[in-house]
Amino acid sequence: MINVLMRNFLEKEKGLGTVEIVIIIAVLVGIALIFREAIINFVTDIMENVFGDDSIVNDLNSTGIRDNNKIN
Repeated sequence: MINVLMRNFLEKEKGLGTVEIVIIIAVLVGIALIFREAIINFVTDIMENVFGDDSIVNDLNSTGIRDNNKIN
């Protein structure tokens, strides 16, 4: 009984299609663009805590990333 139900379920489910994957990627990119500033600050804070040295964070120069890649 359970084997029959499980087999029927697996046969009906074919997985995600291309459209669903594209929509998921578009939503993730949109979220990343909306919260870009917060994400950069979060990663910078983590790197400062992990490495304990500002030189690595200064090498990344996150302000340069933001200034050179403005969205119009």
